[in-house]
Amino acid sequence: MIGAVRFELPIVDSTNKHAAELVRLTEVQHGTVILAHVQTEGRGQRGHVWQSEPGQDLTFSVVLRPEHFAAGDQFLIAQSAALAVWDVVAGNRMAEVRVKWPNDVLAGIHKVAGILITNEVMGGQLRSSIVGIGLNVNSSGHVPGAMATSLRVELGRHLDRMVIYEELLNHFEYRWQQTLLAPDTLRADYLERLWGRGRWLPMELDGAAIQARPMEVDREGRLVVELTGGRVQAFGLDRLRFGPR
Repeated sequence: MIGAVRFELPIVDSTNKHAAELVRLTEVQHGTVILAHVQTEGRGQRGHVWQSEPGQDLTFSVVLRPEHFAAGDQFLIAQSAALAVWDVVAGNRMAEVRVKWPNDVLAGIHKVAGILITNEVMGGQLRSSIVGIGLNVNSSGHVPGAMATSLRVELGRHLDRMVIYEELLNHFEYRWQQTLLAPDTLRADYLERLWGRGRWLPMELDGAAIQARPMEVDREGRLVVELTGGRVQAFGLDRLRFGPR
C-alpha cells in the first residue's frame, strides 16, 4: 500500500535521488514514501529545476514495485501519478484543472504540480519505479518565467499541506489499483483531462517551431498529434514539446 512505510526528512538535495540510493542499498518495500520539508536540488522534466518554498509546498517520492509490468506498460505509472494529483487539486474545488502531457498538472494555464519518474527495467520487465511529486500548496506561486501557481494562490486561502499530503497518498493508492484492475479506465480518465486536446497549439518538433493538434496519448506514452496537412503521428518527449504560451 502506498504510504504504509514513510520517511520524513527536514532537508534533502532530491527526494528522487534519496529514494534511488535506498533502492540501491536495500530492499525497499512497495509504496515507501520519502517526504522532504526542504528540497534543495529538485528536478523536473528535461533537467529543469523544480522550485518550491521551504515548509510551504509538498516534495516527496514514492517507490513502486510494479510486479508483472512489462516495460511497454510504464506510462500507466505516469498516468496514475498525474491523475492522483489531479484528483486532489480538482477536489479542492479548483476549476479548469488539466493534465499537461506527459505528467504536469495545470490550474488554468499555470503549473501547480510536476512529476518526475525514474524506471528501472530489466529483461523487458519493470523492476522498480521512483515517482517524484512536487505540488505547490502554500507558496506565492510567483517564479519568474515559470508560469507557476499554487493552491493558495488559486483558492485565496492557506491550506494544511500535510492534510493535502494524506489526500494525495490515498488518491495515488486508488489510481495505482486502477493500473492493475482497470487500466483502460485509467487511460480514458487521463485522456479526458488532457490539456490542449483538440486545439491547434504552438509546439516544437526536433527543435523546429510547428503547429500541431494533440489528439490522444498512445500506450507507450507518446503524444499523438495532427500536423498541418492532416498527417497524424505519435512522438515521444525526446522529439516533441509544447512551445511558449
